[in-house]
Amino acid sequence: MKVAVVRETRPGEARVAMVPELVGELTALGCLVLVEPGAGDRAEFTDEAYVDAGAVLDEGAVRQADLVLAVQPPDPAVVREMRSGAALISFLPVRQEREVVVALRDAGVTSFAMELVPRISRAQPMDALSSQAFVAGYRAAIVASGLLRRFLPMSITAAGTVPPAEVVVLGAGVAGLQAIATMQRLGAVVRAYDVRASAAEEIASLGAVPIDLGLAPLDGAAGYAREMTAARSARQQELLAPYVANADVLITTAAVPGLRAPVLVSRAMVEAMRPGSVVVDIAAEAGGNVEGVRPGEIVRIGQAQVWGGADVTSQLPAPASQLYARNVLSLLTSMTLPGDSAVFAPDFADEIVAGCAVTRDGAIVHPPTRDLIGG
Repeated sequence: MKVAVVRETRPGEARVAMVPELVGELTALGCLVLVEPGAGDRAEFTDEAYVDAGAVLDEGAVRQADLVLAVQPPDPAVVREMRSGAALISFLPVRQEREVVVALRDAGVTSFAMELVPRISRAQPMDALSSQAFVAGYRAAIVASGLLRRFLPMSITAAGTVPPAEVVVLGAGVAGLQAIATMQRLGAVVRAYDVRASAAEEIASLGAVPIDLGLAPLDGAAGYAREMTAARSARQQELLAPYVANADVLITTAAVPGLRAPVLVSRAMVEAMRPGSVVVDIAAEAGGNVEGVRPGEIVRIGQAQVWGGADVTSQLPAPASQLYARNVLSLLTSMTLPGDSAVFAPDFADEIVAGCAVTRDGAIVHPPTRDLIGG
């Protein structure tokens, strides 16, 4: 079975779908690994490292492949170069990538979307959303630390005591918890809020202080929060306002795949922050948790610097690629019959396979995508 690792072409994308250290596990399955030259360059993995690991450099890898591995979905023109009956594993946000989905369907390519892997215990090693959120949460804390022009920890010196920075984190999913943990390690005083009932215990387990607004929880499916009403949003902002105003650093991480990020913080709330305050919004590309944020830019609102995240995980491309590649390998392995020459044989009766399949046999098989685009 020929497995192709593509060179990502989308602006801002620095990750790669497979890393040299895992190539040996693919070849052990019975796969021939073909890597487009330069595929790992932006993630600091050289062509020589892939060759040393047992891969073959091939500019025509995609045209030959039985299975293509990517981070972002290939352009429709690249999809049309894939042979009919081939398969693709990548992120595939269907609402934003309708043209790609149609091209995959029309080319007879079987595609699997990493963000659609069901959030069940058996699929945890394949959970790319969580692994990439882990990277983004760490990056958010580091960016905030770099922008803040003061100490994070309390420091007692002969010249006096420097108080610790006050940090507020909104959203305590994987990204938020990693931001909390990193800020705690750096010595800040951290408070955090999430609308889900289970979040307070997780926040406290990291040594941070859960913010209790006295509002009903909004737990949704698969561990995500439910959308809130306009009235609930307004009341939540009102109750969060004093915590935001008192923060030296505000980090926001609330997002639901495929939907617009909820606006948690109004412009007026940011304008009430102290001079020199820092806001880091890693949900900026999905619309942002902070009113007025711009992805890929730092804007000033009142006396605060507001950093809008863009391609946040690609800012740490090597570890992000290593984690993503392990997720991909886990999914691929579950659908492959090993041998002298491996066979890609996904079992579409399996909950994981069925859950993340988007196209198959010239049709769209993911029901919400089929309803959105048509068969």
